[in-house]
Amino acid sequence: MNEQFFDCFDPIKMILEHVAIWTDNLEGLKHYYVKYFGATPNEKYTNEQNQFHSYFLTFESGARLEIMSKPGIPENKNDRVTEQHKGIIHLAFGVNTMQEVDEKANELRSDGFKILRGPRKTGDGYYEFETIDPDDNRLEVTTKYNP
Repeated sequence: MNEQFFDCFDPIKMILEHVAIWTDNLEGLKHYYVKYFGATPNEKYTNEQNQFHSYFLTFESGARLEIMSKPGIPENKNDRVTEQHKGIIHLAFGVNTMQEVDEKANELRSDGFKILRGPRKTGDGYYEFETIDPDDNRLEVTTKYNP
């Protein structure tokens, strides 16, 4: 669609309500986001009929991550660690300073999590590093800087 199509509509204020991730490691993934990213989990939701379990993890900004588990969900064929693919490729967490980026990278590295790239300055004014969570979902921790 061209941009003129959208010019005729009044904008509706939208927020990204949540992002969802399937996992076979529900409790481990919950623990990771609580410990390293300050998430607050809700009470575990369970639907016994279809063996579905989930948590909503809420972050200080109000953003939420839903982690879900259910038997029979096929493995993801993407190599999320080294290869880039179409579709959602990472979640980004923002901090206030470059020092906080460095501190989080050092904390994760010292606890045995792989740092894929960085910390580094990007050409578009960010200081960031890339890592992966226990399920190999790609994450960034980032802050703006003035070049």
